[in-house]
Amino acid sequence: MSSRRHKDAPTKRGGAGNAPPDHGMSGSVARPADGGPVPRVHSHELLRHGEQLVIEHAGREYRLRVTSNGKLILTA
Repeated sequence: MSSRRHKDAPTKRGGAGNAPPDHGMSGSVARPADGGPVPRVHSHELLRHGEQLVIEHAGREYRLRVTSNGKLILTA
């Protein structure tokens, strides 16, 4: 059997048309009420190529920022 993956086979990281990544949390991934696909936005679109973004939600401000390791962190 070949070790090559079929181009449509799910990967661990997920992606368009693939299963969502498993981050070790139990339960299901939140889906829109209509059962359609979850909207996807690239981080560069949100951050406008910057390193921080303030999100207002329910009267509070949250800060989304890129860490020194290139990961995203959301703080209240």
